[in-house]
Amino acid sequence: MSDSRPQRDLDPRLLEVLVCPQARTPLVWDKDRGELISKSARLAYPIRDGVPIMLVNEARELADGE
Repeated sequence: MSDSRPQRDLDPRLLEVLVCPQARTPLVWDKDRGELISKSARLAYPIRDGVPIMLVNEARELADGE
């Protein structure tokens, strides 16, 4: 389910404190997709209405090459 609304900027301080709940590693913000990416866990956590959803069961698995 994709949201076509433009994404707001994410507060850089938020990225400093959030980590992947599965791998406990830093996240990368993908502004175009509105997701926080955990490269080590190969998961993408959605951001809904400006709120990161940091639940493993809500994350999507990254496809090969992502």
